[in-house]
Amino acid sequence: MKFIFIIQLRKLPVQGMAMFPFIFLKTKDLKLDKRIINHELIHIRQQLELLIIPFYLLYFLNYLANWIYYRDHYLAYRNIVFEREAFENDLKPGYLKKRRFASWVNYFRQV
Repeated sequence: MKFIFIIQLRKLPVQGMAMFPFIFLKTKDLKLDKRIINHELIHIRQQLELLIIPFYLLYFLNYLANWIYYRDHYLAYRNIVFEREAFENDLKPGYLKKRRFASWVNYFRQV
């Protein structure tokens, strides 16, 4: 994607994080990690589809619903629909080229 800026933040609590138009990485060497970059680019696409602010609102509400259900941070995070799409497809280099608009909707499931 054009106009995406990759920035290193040593104090980042995770390996990578996307906040359009930035991808934040914990270490400089992660710029070479194709899986992490693809994962974060999937999130950038999701953010653009939802016009950015609604993405964060839906992300938080989905996390909150998952946390109430699982009572576990890790399970709540991994079951956010946006994360499910990104984790399932971050090892597929051409995923973003063939991905349909709002594909994250397909990752809702009954809990």
